[in-house]
Amino acid sequence: MPLHPDRLLPIEPEARAIARELYAGVASLPILSPHGHTEPRWYAENEAFSDPVSLFVRPDHYIFRMLYSQGISLEDLGVPDKRGVVHNTDNRAIWRLFAKNWHLFRGTPSRVWLEHSLETLFGITERLSEKSADAAYDTIDAALKTPEFRPRALYERFNIEAISTTDSALDSLGYHDQIKASGWKGRVLPAYRPDAVVDPDRGRDGFAERVAQLCALAGTPVSWEGYLEAHRIRRAYFIARGATSTDHGHPTAATADLARDDAAALFNRLIAGPITSADAELFRAQMLTEMARMSLDDGLVMQLHPGSFRSHSPSLFEAYGPDKGADIPTATDYVHALTPLLDAVGTDPRLTLILFTLDETTYSRELAPLAGVYPALRLGPPWWFFDSFEGMRRFRESVIETAGFYNTVGFNDDTRAYLSIPARHDMARRVDCGHLARLVADHRLDLDEAHELATDLAYGLAKKAYRL
Repeated sequence: MPLHPDRLLPIEPEARAIARELYAGVASLPILSPHGHTEPRWYAENEAFSDPVSLFVRPDHYIFRMLYSQGISLEDLGVPDKRGVVHNTDNRAIWRLFAKNWHLFRGTPSRVWLEHSLETLFGITERLSEKSADAAYDTIDAALKTPEFRPRALYERFNIEAISTTDSALDSLGYHDQIKASGWKGRVLPAYRPDAVVDPDRGRDGFAERVAQLCALAGTPVSWEGYLEAHRIRRAYFIARGATSTDHGHPTAATADLARDDAAALFNRLIAGPITSADAELFRAQMLTEMARMSLDDGLVMQLHPGSFRSHSPSLFEAYGPDKGADIPTATDYVHALTPLLDAVGTDPRLTLILFTLDETTYSRELAPLAGVYPALRLGPPWWFFDSFEGMRRFRESVIETAGFYNTVGFNDDTRAYLSIPARHDMARRVDCGHLARLVADHRLDLDEAHELATDLAYGLAKKAYRL
């Protein structure tokens, strides 16, 4: 069935009419994607995507997680194992398996994103099924062989103004340099992700080696002061290539503000080993505060993405490695956890710290009140499990009355699935226009204010918050 023009808009007639008007004003605005996981290699090399499975199924944990939950093996879906080996290379068979199980995605955001991509990019309006699988595969496969479906052409077709990748502190950023040297005008920005050299729990046996690699790249000694200076140097390296943000994916939101000698002693213990869980948590906590202080000097916006129990299934991790759909949200404290950092720098308007959560219970109790008082804090949009129609709606209803709209940062798509970017932004714009329409219909907001807010939520807030 073709996409309905009123999808995701309110069902009440008055609110729907207002939402239509608001959405018409923002539907074609440029896309800002200030936090995501697309590959810089795509834009640098500008090579064709190989096939429908490599584009839609194999890299998308939203897709294969649902299929796996119904007993379909990752091996049958062609997902690479921990060694990088793909055991099923029959892409058409994988696509047929995916299409046969399309009913599993009823009511999910994945269905909304995929149907938007299939219709707007490939003209496919017939529902995926075992019967329609081959025709859809052939249509997509033929399109991917044309110049219009190369990464740079899609960037321009999607009306992307800027897109940020997420890059290890140890990355050479060679693909970013290649993009710049090519003369292409697309704006692909790196983001500084230091987790590998900040989190001792990520491959404990290799932490000291990764720290040594960081210091070697920066030309600093492997000492506490040398380590901090190495981060400053690497951050400057990223900034020179367009970075405006850092990203921190910690298990918790814990922060600390240790005395210099205590921090140095902690660093030395971790480098010497063995690493304890308590020391690892304290070091991550200390480094969030250190990174915040660095942001006062160099202007990089901080993003904190805590609260995921990574690789909950040991057997799945052992066979396939991380990021295979087995990460589970956990309860997350912000009020007590952030106190040391906020005491140190939370009232300094030079800092922007964007908080994300996988724990919706914190919206009105912790996150909205915190953002409503500290100048440094902003609230990121619903993320990961809550990057959905209902998740976005609950977010707006829970935080706006306390934090207001202008202590939030609009929307970012946080995706590896390149073709879903317009679909995700379209969903966010529809949800926000629906929320604003109800405020107008309830006489809590004037229509002209709603138009201004719709533009800010779709475009202006992200541009300002991420300093784009």
